[in-house]
Amino acid sequence: MSQVAEGAAFLPVNIAILTVSDTRTLETDTSGQALVDRLTAAGHQLADRAIVRDDADLIAERFRQWIADPAVDVVISTGGTGLTGRDVTPEAMSRVVEKEIPGFGELFRWISFQKIGTSTIQSRAMAGLANGTYLFALPGSTGACRDAWDGILSTQLDSRFRPCNFVELMPRLKEHLR
Repeated sequence: MSQVAEGAAFLPVNIAILTVSDTRTLETDTSGQALVDRLTAAGHQLADRAIVRDDADLIAERFRQWIADPAVDVVISTGGTGLTGRDVTPEAMSRVVEKEIPGFGELFRWISFQKIGTSTIQSRAMAGLANGTYLFALPGSTGACRDAWDGILSTQLDSRFRPCNFVELMPRLKEHLR
């Protein structure tokens, strides 16, 4: 069974939060705030936070900015993963991702299924890597963001989590770039 290793050192990660929405502001962005609250409570650093409208070009550009920034280790976006015409976050992320992490979306939908049943099939949550930066696209609901953090990201972004975690891979993610 997976667990946090006793005595292992915690390494904080620099995380940027992107909310994709045509209507939310920092004051009304409950999903982004839930992620900020969780990541800071866990001991990580908020590297940056932004809101962009549902436009694939704008979303991809924001991803590229953070991917190029050595002070950002992880980008978590919320919103735009559904099926409507305005939901374009996965398409924007696909423009920048070098390696997909398909297990993230699969696991997220399994966790979500426990709470919302077959409605989870409408989520196109996904994850990938670009230039050594982890990218995660979550649905826009606050509950989905909590589920993704509590059920996956809290442990995978914890350097003490065993048998393995995303943080321990970070020093080797840019090996192909040298």
